[in-house]
Amino acid sequence: MKVLYVAAEAVPFAKTGGLADVAGSLPKALRKDGVDVRVIMPKYGKIAQEYIDRMEHVYDGTIHVAWREKYIGLDRLELDGVTYYFIDNTEYFYREGFYGYDDDAERFSFFCRGVLNLLDAMDFWPNVIHSNDWHAGLVSVFLKLEHQGDERYERIRTMYTIHNLKYQGVFPKEAMADSIGLDWKYFTNGDLEFYDAVNFMKGGIIYSDYVTTVSRTYAEEIQNEYFGEMLDGLLRSRKDDLFGIVNGIDYDVYNPATDKDIFYNYDINSLGKKIDNKTELQKQLGLPENRNVPMIAIVSRLVPPKGIDLIVRVMDELLQHEDIQLVVLGTGDRIYEDWFKGLQWRFPKKVSVNIQFSNALAQKIYAASTLFLMPSNYEPCGIGQLIAMRYGAIPVVRETGGLKDTVIPYSSETGEGTGFSFYDYNAHEMMYALKRALRSCTALETWTKLARNAMAQDFSWKQSAKEYEDLYERLVQK
Repeated sequence: MKVLYVAAEAVPFAKTGGLADVAGSLPKALRKDGVDVRVIMPKYGKIAQEYIDRMEHVYDGTIHVAWREKYIGLDRLELDGVTYYFIDNTEYFYREGFYGYDDDAERFSFFCRGVLNLLDAMDFWPNVIHSNDWHAGLVSVFLKLEHQGDERYERIRTMYTIHNLKYQGVFPKEAMADSIGLDWKYFTNGDLEFYDAVNFMKGGIIYSDYVTTVSRTYAEEIQNEYFGEMLDGLLRSRKDDLFGIVNGIDYDVYNPATDKDIFYNYDINSLGKKIDNKTELQKQLGLPENRNVPMIAIVSRLVPPKGIDLIVRVMDELLQHEDIQLVVLGTGDRIYEDWFKGLQWRFPKKVSVNIQFSNALAQKIYAASTLFLMPSNYEPCGIGQLIAMRYGAIPVVRETGGLKDTVIPYSSETGEGTGFSFYDYNAHEMMYALKRALRSCTALETWTKLARNAMAQDFSWKQSAKEYEDLYERLVQK
């Protein structure tokens, strides 16, 4: 099986969110299973020099972007058994950021068209092209509209994965002629039209053979108006070709037994060392050292979809009445950043707020915390709760998307479960879930049972990779 995995970012080369983690770890898991999977992404100027120095330059040429003719180059690098290709154009990709520019429609039309036009230069003709999110949405469109009549292309099947439906790549309709270079009939017939604008993701959904998203529950949710971001009708029309597969995490990276960023390594049979991690983190952050106090962690973007407004409404009350510590790591909206700083000022012996992004500190927090709070309004999959469980931190989550699929509610009667959850998007429901968790985790025996339950779960890519492989096989046989 040959698969070309198309993504705008991938760890360790470029990252703005969870897509990069998936693109950096799923291909590795597929490769271990014998799939000849290769990844293609833009060659950003901000890729670390150590990787650029190792790249092999394999192609120079030109490509049309609507009425323009632009240079296109191709570099190749092998890393951890996976071949990565990088599409090069300094005008488009050597910038301070990856997205958010006025010419994004032009930049990623170039990228999508380049993916297909460079297959011959790669000498790699895949059975399946697996594209991800809006940046790669036009790959399937261009395949069907610009390469028919060539048997090599006609044999290729397509899969399109939605990581977050909220970000669709919507641009002014003038992009049809000025950036995309397709006939207006593909706008007027509704294929790319979206409320009198152009929508890259809509094109990907319509023109791909299969559509997937990153959890089973999210695949169901996005077919409803509340979560559907005005594409729910289209997604319902494709329900027979729409699949949800939960993301995994890289168990080579996220492993408390070997993690070099935490104070003490531990495993499911040495949870006392997890408590040692807590006291060391308390010391580092200036919190009172106490092995018994429950530590609640928030590692998150501080933005409304992450449920931060629920926390704002009740956290003062919780800190006033409960013997707890709260550790926060993240950046986001200024109003939330300022609120958390104020919370630390009001409760200096209970709260540590770290307005930054630090992988090393995040790992220390996962390893130290008792509970991990993730009350998202919506969450396509979520990675934080998976990492937390891997490190024995008990998640408290809202039942949505991947959170519902991955966190098993704890039952005091059976002792089964891996965390605590609440259904309605309501601040007091969240607080009651937190209080249930705190009551359970103050008993060492119960906390130990919960932590071991959580750490015993398998959230590696092994199972999810197998599900993708099965879909690839079904596609090729269609």
